[in-house]
Amino acid sequence: MKNVKIVLAALLTIILVSCGDDKKDKETITIGEEGTLERVDTRSNNESAKDTAQSSEAIQRNNGRVEVTLTGNDMMQFNLNEIRVKAGETVKLTLRHVGELPENAMGHNFVLLQKGTDVVDFATKAATASGSDYIPEGTEEVIVHTEMIGGGEETSIEFTAPEAGSYDFICSFPGHYIQMRGKFIVE
Repeated sequence: MKNVKIVLAALLTIILVSCGDDKKDKETITIGEEGTLERVDTRSNNESAKDTAQSSEAIQRNNGRVEVTLTGNDMMQFNLNEIRVKAGETVKLTLRHVGELPENAMGHNFVLLQKGTDVVDFATKAATASGSDYIPEGTEEVIVHTEMIGGGEETSIEFTAPEAGSYDFICSFPGHYIQMRGKFIVE
């Protein structure tokens, strides 16, 4: 029985490591008593500070204006999964596609959705709206959005942060919302 647990633990470790994200070299998975799993963040304080610094570089405040730099890549990933602003602040959001693939293969945009919007339902409708940058015609579920861009391109929008609450943001290119999404927190 002990050999079976060791083999299962090894297989589980291989699966978790191969399916992980870019943090896989920063976590340790420990098999505890009775086969329980425990994840331990082994990043140094310097690495944690670096992650915080990268987030603060992406969000800058100047005289009541918030400047957000959001990047998207060819792996369907945003660099931020949370953006925090204050209600009524002016937000300048710059979206940079840091990948190389063209818009028709790997386009990205930023779509800020109204509170309570069903993301899956919206994304399903958006997938059929190729003629309008994957934003459904006449929708009232979108607060603001950028244009769709391809590798090496950049676009910016400026808007006033809505009332306090938690909002979803996504990339509405077909299928991207599954990975390219985050929370827009208004305080």
